Amino acid sequence: MHSAIPHLIELQRVDHLIAALRTELETFPKRVREADTKLSGAKASVVAAKEGLLNSQKERKKFELDVQQWKDRAKKYRDQSGAVKTNEAYKALQHEIANAEAEVAKAEDAQLEVMMASEEAERRVRHAEANLKEDEQAVAKEKKEIEALQTEKKKQVESLLAERERALAPIPQDVRDLYDRIAKRHHGSGVAEARDGQCRGCGMRVLPHTLQELRREPNEEIYRCESCGLILYTLEPIPLATHS
Repeated sequence: MHSAIPHLIELQRVDHLIAALRTELETFPKRVREADTKLSGAKASVVAAKEGLLNSQKERKKFELDVQQWKDRAKKYRDQSGAVKTNEAYKALQHEIANAEAEVAKAEDAQLEVMMASEEAERRVRHAEANLKEDEQAVAKEKKEIEALQTEKKKQVESLLAERERALAPIPQDVRDLYDRIAKRHHGSGVAEARDGQCRGCGMRVLPHTLQELRREPNEEIYRCESCGLILYTLEPIPLATHS
């Protein structure tokens, strides 16, 4: 087995850890966006509650105006009733007064209902704003935790990159280049163990002669799987010779 193989095995271990960490780091921006999205519903609830309150206040104002208008009309008819000269005109004014007063009563009833609805709308606004505040605090905490974890993962990557340089140092340049080319085609894997007569990278059979060569020490040859092309190594011992 080539003397660089143990270093390649260590290099691949570190590369896999770096790849896993980088994959995890790629998820952090999405996690931050998802945390912010959690506030969207709470913010929308506040907006809807405030719109409901505004509509309720407008409606309340409308009925207040209606009440006043009908009161003014009733007063006008009462003022006119003292100046009428015929019974018929008097009765007509009394009818208009009664109608205006009935409309006042209806408008006041509606105004009361709107006032109660307005109080409920104010309660909903307070409740929605309290929920939003709680959600903002929770999301701020979550984002802080995400950022702290992201910083830690970045430090781990930096540490592993330094470890990778140490693993690379004893590997000849041509072997490094070969490993890098293979790893690019195999999702970061450049070496595979040959065990039980198989390449553990692809599961295909490894020739007995290749297995023997991999077990031979020292051996400065690089052997690759004929199926997947990964650099092979073995941890299996050389079988003891049997005597008949």
